[in-house]
Amino acid sequence: MKPEEPEAGVDLGAYVRRAKAAPGPPAEGRVHEIMGLLVGVAGLRAATGDRLEIDLGAERLPLEVLGFRDGRLLAAPLGSTSGIEPGARVVRSAEGATAEAGDALLGRVIDAFGRPLDDLPMPVCTDRVRLHRTPPPPFARRPITQPLATGVRVLDALLPLGRGQRVGLFAGTGVGKSTLLGMMCRRARADVVVVGLVGERGREVGDFVRGALGAEGLARSVVVAATGDAPPLVRVQGALRATAIAEYFRDRGADVLLVMDSVTRFAMALREASLAAGEPPVTKGYTPSVFAALPNLLERAGNASHKGSITAVYTVLVEGDDLSDPISDAVRGILDGHIVLSRALADRGLFPAVDVLKSVSRVIHDISTPEHRRSAAAVRELLGAHQEASDLLKIGAYVRGSDPRVDQAVLSMPRIEALIRQELEEAAPREQSLALLRSIA
Repeated sequence: MKPEEPEAGVDLGAYVRRAKAAPGPPAEGRVHEIMGLLVGVAGLRAATGDRLEIDLGAERLPLEVLGFRDGRLLAAPLGSTSGIEPGARVVRSAEGATAEAGDALLGRVIDAFGRPLDDLPMPVCTDRVRLHRTPPPPFARRPITQPLATGVRVLDALLPLGRGQRVGLFAGTGVGKSTLLGMMCRRARADVVVVGLVGERGREVGDFVRGALGAEGLARSVVVAATGDAPPLVRVQGALRATAIAEYFRDRGADVLLVMDSVTRFAMALREASLAAGEPPVTKGYTPSVFAALPNLLERAGNASHKGSITAVYTVLVEGDDLSDPISDAVRGILDGHIVLSRALADRGLFPAVDVLKSVSRVIHDISTPEHRRSAAAVRELLGAHQEASDLLKIGAYVRGSDPRVDQAVLSMPRIEALIRQELEEAAPREQSLALLRSIA
């Protein structure tokens, strides 16, 4: 314990000797109990967020401190709890909550701890970055003024992204989300691409890397995968590691594209861990700490005061195409725009199935010319007119000449669909996409 402050007239030398002799925080503790997803640790002092390790003899199991109760720490294991015995020794982690970073990660697929998943040797990195960082101060961020060419026609033409923008990709299952992400990773004009696959099935990780990303996209990418069978905080660490690696390259002046699939599974993993720690749920089972963690993660992307940027695309899973889910609402309020994928368009075989009318880019006025904005607005108006008359058109009840806007929309739909439709392997330079947009409007 810390000795009391010296009173007036007390011998200062004696006080210093007592302070030196006072015992410091204990250097190790013991496993007291395992309660579901948590490990209770007795005899060790640590702060929430600190990293600990259980000595299992041949290896050590990392833990993250979530809280404390009745004089004991409550920590979540970052791995399997198999083999833990009562009284096992627990010590502080020497590395703390950090991650390796460097050019050696380019072209590699690693897990949430930086270990290779691609059957290649361990990447050798000389630098380390913190997993937990505060976002850049608001007035230290450079404004978003430059467009980012994604190589996806419908985005470059109708929903342009800016360098440093953070956008959400809202999609249900089976509507081409992974394919669209792969197109962006392959074609976007970014120096480095960081992909965080959080909570995915193991098979989908391999399919994304080999199929959607491909050798062309992987060459300049870092893929961090934390599959759904991993403990909750391992999945959380996967998202934090991907973000920290993106920050590392941004701090070196690179323009980074950060793709995270998905922020919903990041929130679900946090929910599992916080519920296990005894935190009460508030909205559809989500705890307050989940909604506090979302802005802390998402605000780390974007521009900083120096050269370099992180343009981030976060996927959000929507159940039954319902955009009113609490995580969807929270993410939409944080990000600078959202792209919605439509099941109706996917069922028609129109890929990428971007619902232009439900999607928004909040920085379009900062990164596009007046001519571009006028053309995009004209195409959106045509799409809106066609949607308003869709029921009549489906049953053949619309009479040509009843509404000039609908007549023009019907004539323009083949060219609009040609603007939206794009194959995975098809290259679409931004200039060609804008020229096609102008020809429609």
